[in-house]
Amino acid sequence: MMQPELFVDTSTLRARALFIGERIDLRAMETTQRLAVAPLVVTAGMRGCAVLFRYGAVVLFDLSPVEEAAFLAHLNHLVSEPFPRPEIEEVVINVYLQRDERVESSGISLRELNVERLQIVADILAKSVVLAYYEAKVAQVFDYIEPLAENLKREGRRGYQDKALLRQIGGTLLVQHKMVARVEVSEKPEILWEHPELERIYLRLQDEYELRERHLALERKLDLIARTVETLLDLLQHDRSLRVEWYIVILIVIEIFLTLYAMFTGGK
Repeated sequence: MMQPELFVDTSTLRARALFIGERIDLRAMETTQRLAVAPLVVTAGMRGCAVLFRYGAVVLFDLSPVEEAAFLAHLNHLVSEPFPRPEIEEVVINVYLQRDERVESSGISLRELNVERLQIVADILAKSVVLAYYEAKVAQVFDYIEPLAENLKREGRRGYQDKALLRQIGGTLLVQHKMVARVEVSEKPEILWEHPELERIYLRLQDEYELRERHLALERKLDLIARTVETLLDLLQHDRSLRVEWYIVILIVIEIFLTLYAMFTGGK
């Protein structure tokens, strides 16, 4: 199942993580030459490999730009709701037999290049690129919220972008479900159950990429957006109630006017 000779005589390679869509159908990859599963590792290019995640991320190791484009084109029909512009992160992996395994200024240092270690690196990079994508999405929603807050502070009323804002917020509220149910950012990968000796490098990479901190910060922002939604709904409900009250007052005034008019004309 594993092919250690895939990276023989290689001391440096490039890794590129891409978040390409909402989901990848991994069942269709069963006929592909697999190097490992959970996460799925398949051969790619002349001498590289790819690690694929069901939640829409793929991490490519040692692929040239041409090989990368060909692999992604082959994968395209398996991707649900592909993104027009995938989120991308890139890092160099160096092999140093005598160094600790960690993230350095020159890239990620590993003691050896085997499939298990690449699975660990891929898990970290995939989660990082997904977090980067959703961090940008949430930032866009805050760009909508800030003018609304300023308008409420200055004029005491909402602007005219309620529908667009609610659409943005509604889409962003799905992020929490995706992060928890699909990506499982805070969960350790299954491979650590089979290879507990790799937990140290996993924890170091997790710390270097600040996955927990970024995940918590994203959750706090999502909570703030949820409270904003509640405030908006309250304002909308208040406006509708006020509008209905005005309609009732107007109808009462009209009825009184008609009654007085009938009494006045009838008296003559």
